[in-house]
Amino acid sequence: MGGNNSLIKIDDVEYVASLARLAFSDSEKEDVAVKLDSILGYMQQLQKIDTQGVAATTHVLPLANVFREDEVGATLDTEAALANAPQREDNYFRVPKIL
Repeated sequence: MGGNNSLIKIDDVEYVASLARLAFSDSEKEDVAVKLDSILGYMQQLQKIDTQGVAATTHVLPLANVFREDEVGATLDTEAALANAPQREDNYFRVPKIL
């Protein structure tokens, strides 16, 4: 590592590692720097691709609105819903207090 064309320097790796509270040995820092440099180099290649006239893609599959109207449907009556409750209090399930 350390060539003039490198996008990521060891100092960059150390800085980001400190932000993420990560500890790397010197050899690991070198390895991470090489890998990150390779990734950023690939991103630079992708930026050179002419995307003029290509519609932006937010998802690989066409999506339709999955929301529906919030309508009241069939429900259980209170007695049926509470029929198997281990404990109940009036018309409610009684559950242990959790703090």
